[in-house]
Amino acid sequence: MVMNEVRSVKQQIGYDILNLAMTYVELDKQARCYGTDTQIFHAEIHMLSAIARHPGIHVGGLAELLGITKGSVSEIIKKLERKALVVKETDDYNQSKLSLRLTEKGEKAHCNHMHYHALLNGMVENELAGASEDEVQFLSRFLTAITTKAEELSHLIGD
Repeated sequence: MVMNEVRSVKQQIGYDILNLAMTYVELDKQARCYGTDTQIFHAEIHMLSAIARHPGIHVGGLAELLGITKGSVSEIIKKLERKALVVKETDDYNQSKLSLRLTEKGEKAHCNHMHYHALLNGMVENELAGASEDEVQFLSRFLTAITTKAEELSHLIGD
């Protein structure tokens, strides 16, 4: 391959990564019903997933886990309660605290969300089916390095 062609392919890889990232962002930010009768937004489904992984968690614990404020958690929890996806219950061990759990509808949404992620993971696995272990390791290291450098660049130009 001629040097200009190599440079062009490498530049195209950068554009391909950007296009892939944008496609994933667009997929992720779309509201979906996840097998229920209710539209569930990105922040809501990820909060449902956190509650599913930590049943009985309190608002403060959820805020710490997700790295957001208690106020933000409370606002999203109110929406999830109105949508009948989450319920607050008095904590058995601390009567002054409320624990969170998913309703049956919330469980269904969470399961369908996990299925959605399994489909995305399956696409990647299918594409890598013919790759050698060395190729997979190279790709993993490459993507990790590019992600780290993009995050560093974001901090540099974000200020």
